[in-house]
Amino acid sequence: MFSSISNLISSGTGVNSGQLITDLLAASRGPKEAILQSREQANNLKISALASASSSLGTFAVALADLLDGRAFAGDLVSSQPSLASVSFIDDARPQGLPATLEVNQLASPRRLVSDVVADGDIIVGAGVMTIVSSSGSFDITLLDGAASITDLANAINEVGAGVSASIITDNDGARLILEGQEGEDQTFTVSGDFADYNYPPVVTGMTLVSEAADALIVVDGVDLAYGSNVIENAIPGVSVTLNAASPGTQITISGDQPTTTISDLVSDFVDAYNQLRNALNAATAAGTDSGTAGPLAGDPGVREMIRSLGQIGAATLVDSGTYRALSDIGVRTDRDGTLSIDRERLEAVLSSDAEAVSNMLDPLVVDEDNPGIAGVLQAIRDRLQGDNGALESSQKRLNQIKENLADAWEKLDQDSDRYAAQLQQSFANMDRQLVVLQATQSYLTQQIAIWNNNND
Repeated sequence: MFSSISNLISSGTGVNSGQLITDLLAASRGPKEAILQSREQANNLKISALASASSSLGTFAVALADLLDGRAFAGDLVSSQPSLASVSFIDDARPQGLPATLEVNQLASPRRLVSDVVADGDIIVGAGVMTIVSSSGSFDITLLDGAASITDLANAINEVGAGVSASIITDNDGARLILEGQEGEDQTFTVSGDFADYNYPPVVTGMTLVSEAADALIVVDGVDLAYGSNVIENAIPGVSVTLNAASPGTQITISGDQPTTTISDLVSDFVDAYNQLRNALNAATAAGTDSGTAGPLAGDPGVREMIRSLGQIGAATLVDSGTYRALSDIGVRTDRDGTLSIDRERLEAVLSSDAEAVSNMLDPLVVDEDNPGIAGVLQAIRDRLQGDNGALESSQKRLNQIKENLADAWEKLDQDSDRYAAQLQQSFANMDRQLVVLQATQSYLTQQIAIWNNNND
């Protein structure tokens, strides 16, 4: 309707009211729109910068925790003869005494018995009671009529929990009952009772000994050791050794491979990563000379608290005892711009004096509230800042609220513009109607004056 009125006016009165309305709307909306766009752009930059800062802190904390798993200074464990002995870390233990030499003279073995051959596993052995005496105690296995085959006997042995496993092995000759105990010299067992063919030691008949229970015999750095299992922990402190085969006289070397990092390298890597984060924060919070040169997070309280918390990391207590308890004790200094630097002479001196103390400070074997280590301190800062009531979370909520408020402001601007346009349309429509009336009146008067003039003539 408005466009048709405008066309009528434009053609009938010579007034381009449509363009006038467009210009008036632009003059009214333009400054407000520019302000909203500026605020929206600035807020979006802040949201992006804050997310980047928070993500960088989280990534830094996770990466450091993954590196410092209690074994960062040992590298990966390596066996020179993995076919004879393989090695792995023990949880919550730091390897010590590496490299070490190992010789496997004998594997731990279980007592293993085999019965005479019978036709198959369904051969009936009859009802009766078998008694197994092992290191776990004395156990009676009872077979009743209707459940009295050799297979039934094996199943009953497995269910009783005597520490002896039973199985049926069948080949071209027939079936055999195999009984096997646990590894170790003290894990022998005996079998007696009503089933004479399956007793051990045999009386007249009985089972045959295949292998005797025995301990693993090893030599670690010249020391003879015996264990009741082929998985041995702490014969080399902090190392789990799995014996795979015996080879008397063969020397196996257990060591850490080329370490993923030395203590000095770790300190340097930490300082470098910290400084990258701190320099980024310094740039993001730079005051600048005006709003155009200031960093996107200048004045943000959450990032300000993040900077304050990180600034205390050099003096933070990493362990509650020991020669060195903080990064500042080993030569890590906080500079005026908040970045860290290393007094190399001091660091090398403390490493030469007591490298183990420095390692335990940076990465305590048992991490707790009093002994967080460098990773624990950084994680605590992250958790405090990013928690539900943390400073970074609060800043994020504040910026998100501003974003919502700006969206509401855009919606209100659109509504105000629509109302103003309607008012202008109505006003110009009324004006145009008046102009049409005035033009008609003017035309009528002109005609009348012309008639009067003609009559006078």
